[in-house]
Amino acid sequence: MSNGLLIIDVQKGMFQEGDTVFKGDKLISTLQGVIKKARASSTPILYIQHNAPVGKPLEYGSEGWEIHAEIAPHLGDVIIQKATPDPFLNTTLEEELHKKGIKHIYIAGIQTEACVDTTCRRAFSMGYKVTLLSDSHSTWSSSEISAQQIINHHNGVLRWFADVYPSKEVEFR
Repeated sequence: MSNGLLIIDVQKGMFQEGDTVFKGDKLISTLQGVIKKARASSTPILYIQHNAPVGKPLEYGSEGWEIHAEIAPHLGDVIIQKATPDPFLNTTLEEELHKKGIKHIYIAGIQTEACVDTTCRRAFSMGYKVTLLSDSHSTWSSSEISAQQIINHHNGVLRWFADVYPSKEVEFR
């Protein structure tokens, strides 16, 4: 079964001073390790890039819209543009996965309760084998619960749709 790594919405706008995603530096470091393992095994990497409207941190074409430089795509990596939390909706993601023969999707990125959650559920519903990297996604605290609680909750709930493992336990083959 061919694997693919999806890196969702890890864009500069998610790391704005004063409003940085929870444990942003640790997330970037963990993603660097995951990407290195994927590249070493020739696992395709697909970056999902959110296109937000004017005035938003991920405004299309703005500096905040750019993929974080420390995990930047390499030549041959695929970049998928999206405008909703669902990277399959009105995008080329399914076509790219099909072209590459990918049947098993590893998921990492931002935002846990939105795009990461939606991607896990949608990929599962479409028949993909899904693995969520439990230490490789993040979010922000809400007024009701902390970011860590949101992450922990989703790592538990998404077990209905995905295998959930920390990145150190993942072997791309």
